[in-house]
Amino acid sequence: VPEADYLPEVEELGIPIWRFPLYRTGISPAADARAFFALYRILARERPKAVFGYTVKPIVYGAPVAKLAGVPRAHSMVTGLGHVFTTASPKTRALRALVTGLYRLGFAASDTVFIQNPDDEADLRRAGALAKTAPVVRVDGSGIDLGRFRQKPLPEGPPTFLFIGRLLREKGIAEFCEAAAEVRATHPEARFIAVGPHDPALPHAVSEGELARWMEHGVVEFPGGVKDVRPHLEACSVFVLPSYREGTPRSVLEAMSTGRPVITTDAPGCRETIVHGESGLLAPVKDAQRLAAAMRELLEDPGRLASMAEAARRRAEDKYDVRKVNDTIMEAMGFGQNAREAAA
Repeated sequence: VPEADYLPEVEELGIPIWRFPLYRTGISPAADARAFFALYRILARERPKAVFGYTVKPIVYGAPVAKLAGVPRAHSMVTGLGHVFTTASPKTRALRALVTGLYRLGFAASDTVFIQNPDDEADLRRAGALAKTAPVVRVDGSGIDLGRFRQKPLPEGPPTFLFIGRLLREKGIAEFCEAAAEVRATHPEARFIAVGPHDPALPHAVSEGELARWMEHGVVEFPGGVKDVRPHLEACSVFVLPSYREGTPRSVLEAMSTGRPVITTDAPGCRETIVHGESGLLAPVKDAQRLAAAMRELLEDPGRLASMAEAARRRAEDKYDVRKVNDTIMEAMGFGQNAREAAA
């Protein structure tokens, strides 16, 4: 676990945990070299049977370091291509070229590459990061624990639209706030809540001034970051994620498992999660007016919420149950039920 992302809660898992100095953002040759050799020392000492790298830097460093340390198998999971692939500034274009080259090294050292949506696979192949012969396995995100996120009845009271995520521009928070203001003008009874931390140091975080203006306006409530999102999901009528791009958005899966209709964007990783018109609605990326229209559509036909809520839960059970996703991953890594039976 990278030092910067360490949470004491992981100790409750009752498994060995090692920390090492990796930072998810920024490119510093000296810092990355320290992370590389720290990871090498851990793997060479512990000699695991397999390494599973999850997100960009653990893929880029994890699989090559595993091979150098003599680990028999290395596996990598792409959880989304992030802001480097969603923006087109000169800086991000240069960064995209660098990340593409690093991905190429990580994937070349991987025995399996897990990818969560078809757009990511197509873009990685188009960019030359993923070879034609790369052993790719498609998975339905990271799955959702249906027991932890239990289906709950829709709440009574004013209709409530909920956003959950870091307050980053690419998550669509600006469009959520703009759409909320437009809908509130015709439906003053509606509530709008944005749950999530604000870290202005992160790439593409909204500015402190912009957040202050939204808070002063008072249309959207900002309770900040929380450790447990379940009470907020259970209190909302509709979940909204206007993201520009995702791998598979966990927040949407959590909302569906709770039995909440979802409004999200027709964007890579988002469009696959729902069935438009059945378990939720899709809106174009970066289009606050169409997002507002989707909100109004559900406000003006509240009878649809119950059927959409049921459809959302069924989709979570059928497609995103974490046990099914984990079975797919473990089987591809050679540790599934079939492999265990063969070994026995």
